[in-house]
Amino acid sequence: MGRLAELLDNLARQEGWNPTPVEGVGVYRASEYRGREPLCYNQGLIIVGQGEKRVFFRDQIYKYNPDTYLVLSVPLPAECETYASAEEPLLAMTVDIDVTTVNRIIGLMGDHLDHELLEHGRKHAGLYTARVTPAIGGTAQRLLEALQDPLEAGVLGKSLVFELLFRVMCGENAASLYALAMKNTNLSRIDKALKLIHSDYQQGLTVDTLSSLVNMSPSAFHRAFQDVTSSSPIQYIKKIRLNKAKDLLLGQNGVRVNEVASVVGYESAAQFSREFKRYYGSSPKEFAKKELVELA
Repeated sequence: MGRLAELLDNLARQEGWNPTPVEGVGVYRASEYRGREPLCYNQGLIIVGQGEKRVFFRDQIYKYNPDTYLVLSVPLPAECETYASAEEPLLAMTVDIDVTTVNRIIGLMGDHLDHELLEHGRKHAGLYTARVTPAIGGTAQRLLEALQDPLEAGVLGKSLVFELLFRVMCGENAASLYALAMKNTNLSRIDKALKLIHSDYQQGLTVDTLSSLVNMSPSAFHRAFQDVTSSSPIQYIKKIRLNKAKDLLLGQNGVRVNEVASVVGYESAAQFSREFKRYYGSSPKEFAKKELVELA
């Protein structure tokens, strides 16, 4: 077990996601292999200390492990596969990406900024992987060391997160982070639409509503949305609703399927059950029972 894995192992006491003393930073543990399954990724950075995950996005497979980190410039529903075991659990750190912080870094870079990264008209997918450089690995280690102590986390945590994001923005494939911070790029416009979707996913959002929000024609918005998320707007909303439904089924023991369907914006419980089974491979009731058995 390497140093990053040791530090993560000490922080990740429970299976799944664990909070840390620094807001926006979490650690994750998975102690078993999980086959390809739907997952909704948050906007952020994931650095792995041990194990590997694979993301299936469009027709590509993105691997992230101790040598490669993953960046989500927007929140994305995707499918992932987890390589882990009880003897060698997957251990990772998640760091939220704040657009205000990205803008501040760009401002401080001044004349050192590569202006090709600010070119308009490029297509940017909502995720990318890049190699962990010594600078990124070193900063991640110092952040994890600070998280071991509440005093250090409180004094140094935010500055180390800032440094880590700066290192990532200086790393390879980082053009999408610059596009995220710029006005009127397709990526920044889609990010604005995604924020509305995540806050109002229960409502009957339409392509016309979303495209009007970001001052794009419906056809141009649809193309840009597909470029960034690999989904149509309607498919994306459906995946977010189903992911929220999954969380409700897992978080509330004995909750009724028709209640969950209504909460996430479905008028028909039967339609909800059909789409849930198509997406997750089992009905809402079967899914909840299976997960409760696995947690027992």
